[in-house]
Amino acid sequence: MSWSRKNRAERTAEQAWEYLTSAMTSAEEGAGKAGRTSRNLAKQAASQAGDRVSSVTDEAWSRANAAANALAGRKPSRPWGLIAAIGLVGIALGWAAASTARAAQERQAENEELELAETAVVVTPTYDER
Repeated sequence: MSWSRKNRAERTAEQAWEYLTSAMTSAEEGAGKAGRTSRNLAKQAASQAGDRVSSVTDEAWSRANAAANALAGRKPSRPWGLIAAIGLVGIALGWAAASTARAAQERQAENEELELAETAVVVTPTYDER
């Protein structure tokens, strides 16, 4: 009796396994076609959406990192690139202002020298007795 039950259980398990593998094979074939079509459509949609969303994603990522750092008690880093660029612009503007001021002073000194030369009166004493 035990042998008979075991054979029956084995046959039932074997039939169930065959049914399962058959169902999986047919599902794979059907899903393969639908999967390829949906995969291609998803690639196209993702590519189009990715182009639009990338800048928004970058902004969200940086904000999320800033929020996580704030919650962790870390201070935000200094924008050294921006600081350096502003410093270089300041140096260039200072150099331009100094050059312009020096040129203006030189022109003013030349103009004063010419004015003095034009208006200079040479006074020579005369020894006439009158």
